[in-house]
Amino acid sequence: MVDEITPEQRDQLSAVGAASGLGCAIVVTMIVLIGGGVALDQAIGTSPLFTLAGVVLGLVAAGYQLWELAQVGRSDRPPPPLTRGLSKLPLPKRTGHGPG
Repeated sequence: MVDEITPEQRDQLSAVGAASGLGCAIVVTMIVLIGGGVALDQAIGTSPLFTLAGVVLGLVAAGYQLWELAQVGRSDRPPPPLTRGLSKLPLPKRTGHGPG
């Protein structure tokens, strides 16, 4: 016998999937930028110049993606470009568990 997923559980799973996707996007961004910096340094022979530039750009890009994630659900401004799809998902209801 298969248990049915409630609409609330489906919404929560959607939110978890979207957040996981954004987390993967942050990891991929860091890998691409740092890896690109390492590859440029090896090709040009300027180690560690482009590697460090890749780290800085990766941190800036990851910070921007996290900032956009923090803006999801705000009603006083339109959603930022990277998280427009997330803003269409219903926010899970708080249960009162956890810190705070």
